[in-house]
Amino acid sequence: MKQKDMTQKLASAGLLTALAVAGSLLSVPVAGSRCAPVQHMVNILAAVTLGPWWGLGIAFGASLLRNLMGLGSLMAFPGSMAGALLCGAVHKWTGRLSFTCMAEAAGTSILGGLMAYPVAKLLMGVEPAGLLVYVVPFFISTAVGSVLAFGLITVIRKGGILGAFEKVR
Repeated sequence: MKQKDMTQKLASAGLLTALAVAGSLLSVPVAGSRCAPVQHMVNILAAVTLGPWWGLGIAFGASLLRNLMGLGSLMAFPGSMAGALLCGAVHKWTGRLSFTCMAEAAGTSILGGLMAYPVAKLLMGVEPAGLLVYVVPFFISTAVGSVLAFGLITVIRKGGILGAFEKVR
């Protein structure tokens, strides 16, 4: 990979991570987790512009920073990372934005929701009501973020702005 391409990817990843962290100020507590729809929008933007592994790294970095800054909980890790990886993989395989948004919702709500149970129980000392207790709150957050991302990407694609970022990929 050329040095210029790597620099552009790192800069894009940094901006998306910062957007996710700043966007976490717009969160709503739901059933023991903080719903941050901007994180899910960023996951989809990363999937479309950078790919699955970059998206996973951005989700991890944003979750870590949110926790260090007191803006999130440990629940940020399983939800955002599962969604980012799955939507990035689906976008890489299909290239379809609608499937990418659905994969973000499924990855975050189902996979992330299931992975949140042991995080809550073992790392946070919380006794969750059941294995599926985090699926619905995670779905609420990711559904809003997915709709935002679909609208934003559709608009910036039509405006020709997204094309420059997709070429770096």
